[in-house]
Amino acid sequence: MDNQTTLQEKGTFFHGTKAELQIGDFLKPLYESNYQDKKSNHIYVTATIDAAKWGAKLATSGSKERIYIVEPTGNFENDPNVTDKRFPGNAARSYRSKSPVKIIAELGKWERHTDEEITYMMTSLNTLREQGKATIYD
Repeated sequence: MDNQTTLQEKGTFFHGTKAELQIGDFLKPLYESNYQDKKSNHIYVTATIDAAKWGAKLATSGSKERIYIVEPTGNFENDPNVTDKRFPGNAARSYRSKSPVKIIAELGKWERHTDEEITYMMTSLNTLREQGKATIYD
């Protein structure tokens, strides 16, 4: 049984990456992941700029951090990588889907995280990797 549900949240959705995309492009599953050396089964989006900034920072391919405004085309579920499997609820308002999302705009200006925030996050991620707990549930 498919546990995806129709996205109930309204508003703007973002996708953070380093990939250079065009307005009108569709992000689709089963392409190389931004975060691991494999094809991803899902497309990940968020309803917060903060989470999108992390997506852009942590993406491994490309050089320029980018945040795209995206439009969902299908069903979504809470992203288990930042929700109940690791943290209660969905404070990051992060979702994933097996349906494409359409790029409708690129966010032109946004303030990146501070160097201190980035250092803290990277140290935390390295600790998880060392402990074998940096698994992405895809």
